[in-house]
Amino acid sequence: MKKDSARDAVVQEARELLVAMEAALLQIEMDGPSRDAINAIFRAAHTIKGSAGLFALDSIVQFTHLVESVLDRVRTGQLSLDPHMMSLLLKCGDYIGELVDAIERHEEDREPDLPRRTELEASLNLLLGGPGRAVAAPAPAPTTASVAPAAAPRVAAGPSASNPYWHLSLTFNRNVMRDGLDPVSFLHYLRTLGRIVAIVTVQEDMPAAPQMDAETCYVGFEICLISDSSQQTLENVFEFVRDDSRIEIIAPHSALSAYGAVLHRLGPASALALGQAWHAHGALSADELDGLGMARRASLDDELVVPALAIDPMAPSPRPLDGDGAVAGSARPRLLEERRAQEQKFIKIEVAKLDQLIDLVGELVIAGAGARLIARRRKDSQFEEATQTIHTLMEQIRDAALTLRMVQINEVFQRFPRVVRDLAQDLGKDIELVMTGADTELDKSMVERIADPLMHIVRNAIDHGIEPPARRIAAGKPAKATLQLNASHESGSVVIEVMDDGRGMDRDRILATAVERGLATADADLSDAEIYRFVFEPGFSTAAQVTALSGRGVGMDVVRRNIDALRGEIDIDTQAGIGTVVRVRLPLTLAIISGFQVVVGNAVFVVPLDMVVECIDMPEHHGGRHIVSVRDEALPFVPLRELFDLAEQGRSRKSLVIVQYGQQRAGLLVDGLLGECQAVIKPLGMLFGKVKGLSGSTILGDGRVALILDIPHLIHYTQQHDQHQMVQAGP
Repeated sequence: MKKDSARDAVVQEARELLVAMEAALLQIEMDGPSRDAINAIFRAAHTIKGSAGLFALDSIVQFTHLVESVLDRVRTGQLSLDPHMMSLLLKCGDYIGELVDAIERHEEDREPDLPRRTELEASLNLLLGGPGRAVAAPAPAPTTASVAPAAAPRVAAGPSASNPYWHLSLTFNRNVMRDGLDPVSFLHYLRTLGRIVAIVTVQEDMPAAPQMDAETCYVGFEICLISDSSQQTLENVFEFVRDDSRIEIIAPHSALSAYGAVLHRLGPASALALGQAWHAHGALSADELDGLGMARRASLDDELVVPALAIDPMAPSPRPLDGDGAVAGSARPRLLEERRAQEQKFIKIEVAKLDQLIDLVGELVIAGAGARLIARRRKDSQFEEATQTIHTLMEQIRDAALTLRMVQINEVFQRFPRVVRDLAQDLGKDIELVMTGADTELDKSMVERIADPLMHIVRNAIDHGIEPPARRIAAGKPAKATLQLNASHESGSVVIEVMDDGRGMDRDRILATAVERGLATADADLSDAEIYRFVFEPGFSTAAQVTALSGRGVGMDVVRRNIDALRGEIDIDTQAGIGTVVRVRLPLTLAIISGFQVVVGNAVFVVPLDMVVECIDMPEHHGGRHIVSVRDEALPFVPLRELFDLAEQGRSRKSLVIVQYGQQRAGLLVDGLLGECQAVIKPLGMLFGKVKGLSGSTILGDGRVALILDIPHLIHYTQQHDQHQMVQAGP
């Protein structure tokens, strides 16, 4: 793996762990401490520290070690999670995020905010026992014979052993797998540093199957290794688990007493197996084993016994090793392969590669449309049948490719619990955040671009909409306000709603401000929706005073502009004293859509198929108003020929395409219907980008360019046009 790719993986993993860490902290704040949540926070900090250690990113390692030390005391019950510590840990997570951002920019040598780090470290050290008892970052491992001291008493020092191999005694912490680390991966890495001559699995602590926990590590390993590596290199292999596990490394030709200490620490079965392995591979001679208390039977194989210890006859006997140091005939390789197969349910792909795939699928759709057109013109039935089969497969490929880009909107929603918590504390408000529909899927590019507009809407709701607790109680409301985030699919679109039960918007005040700024006249007959739309005008604000969050009239115009760029719509529904709903409606994707082709004059237009309700012959229409009766229901319509000033082609038969966006319907008057198509959305460019009623373009099978209609805008246009005609007609 290239270094840059590995660093990118570390950055991505760290960000995911920080999100999980923040979510667990906020969950504790809402529901109270739980062992699982505390362990999840600790594992996140521990894994970030270990990953950073791969690249010697000492700044993260040292800071995260302090956080980990505090969390370890919380796990053991020495410290309790109070509100002050919660806030401190959240700030520490933010700072670690800044350090991770610096890694991404290749600026890890530059401290983002040194005074802030000093302040956070002082607070952490205070929790760990005061400034005078600061917990230092993990120091480099000593170059002595062992990384962790053995628990059992050592045999008295004596002569050096003849053993030419490194001996590694590994007893991992039982929670190592819960911390996201696989003990077997360390063994695989050791094989890159040399050859494993022998390996004995220590399994005295293995419980019976009914009592076994699949996420707990019960086994240890005794390993003989041939390697030219230094002791420091071998110790660095276990940097991630050194603090929590017993890792003992004995150099070749060390004192015989060091090997005796290993035998004394092991149970009878493992001691016997290890002694046999040492003897079989020439690590220790028979006389050296005799000196360690291992006797020999008088047999051809010189089988070793431990007369002083009662050996369980049911204990597994040691198995021979193959040439690579693996247990011969073992089922372990097969089990490892099965486990890998289960783990490989998800893979990470660069966004650029995914975008390239979508672009190629788009070109394939255009080329396929051209092939179908040629097949129809030649009237070759076999050719048409073949192109139809290809067309069906292309649709499946298109849907599968677009599905790869679909992600849950939870990627955006998960940011808001922290935002709401911090802003509520700063403003002295009590707010409960309720999120629903977080599993609703949306195009990845849209998820990234909708985050900032939603953030501004939420901040406005907290600052402007929700009242302080005292004012809510005086108004007969509960002191705790409710802010809701909801996402759902509706009519081929994704609808995101931000709802609060605050004071609502003041219609008269908004209108007065609009008149004052010249956006409307005092005698204008405006609907509520039109009045509330003024808040999206640049510089518009009704705030009496400027706060740190809002009041300068900056933001909502940017929100609308960003949502317009996504071909979306935003509207406001509010009631004074009851609350406000800001509703954002977005298309599912920005890449390829199923469309319906219509012709007006010599021009071809594409209507998004998921917005088409039905197509009918144009009913009889009398009068100047653009309204027709469809099944005894009034339906506004827009004549596209008049709207786009297209020449009349003399077709006597007209068609009406009825479209729906949300709960609103309208008709499009066209000259003809051409049927369904797959439309690859192309941008209009700077010249036509601001033309109302158009959202993009596509290339047809014959090479012509067709314009994609902006249905939400056209429906809004029909309503405005109808109201304008009614005002002109008078009573």
